Amino acid sequence: MTATRTGDQWEASEVDLDDIADIEDAAEVMRDVNPDAEVALLFVDADDSYLTILRLDQGDDLRAFGSDAEYASQSRLGETLLADLEPDDHDDFDEEDEEAAVRRPTELDAEPVGEADLLSDLGVPSAMLLALCAKDGMLPTDVMTELAERIGCAEALEAVSDA
Repeated sequence: MTATRTGDQWEASEVDLDDIADIEDAAEVMRDVNPDAEVALLFVDADDSYLTILRLDQGDDLRAFGSDAEYASQSRLGETLLADLEPDDHDDFDEEDEEAAVRRPTELDAEPVGEADLLSDLGVPSAMLLALCAKDGMLPTDVMTELAERIGCAEALEAVSDA
C-alpha cells in the first residue's frame, strides 16, 4: 500500500509488486502512483510477520527500512526489497532524550535493517519505529496503523483498505 503527500494532502492506493525485479522497480511503482508527490511511502506487510517501508522524497532519494532481515531469506519480494540493506544500529540513541529512552526496546527478537529514522521528520523517531516493531502482539498491520495515525495519513489508508 502506498501513501503519497502533496502539500498537506495524503492519498493512498494499493499497488502490485509482483513484477518488480529490484528495489528501484519498487521506487518506480511509487513514482507512477503520484509523480508530483513530495513524499511517497510504500508499506509492505508480509505474512503478518514482516514490515518493510520504502520512502521516496520528491521522486528521488529512496530510503528503506525492514523490521527483520529474515524477510530477505523468506521470500522473493523480501530479497528484492531488503537484500542490500545493512542492519540498523538500534543501539545508537540519544540517551538525553527521555521519550526515546522509554520507547527504546531493550531487546529485539528481530534484526531490523535499513534506516529506522526514515519517518522521523514525519513524527516517528527511530526509537518509536523500532519499539513498535518489537512490541509483543503487534502485527505489521498494527504497526502501519499506528504509524499512519502519527504521520497523518490514517484516513487515506483506511479509505483504501475499506474499499
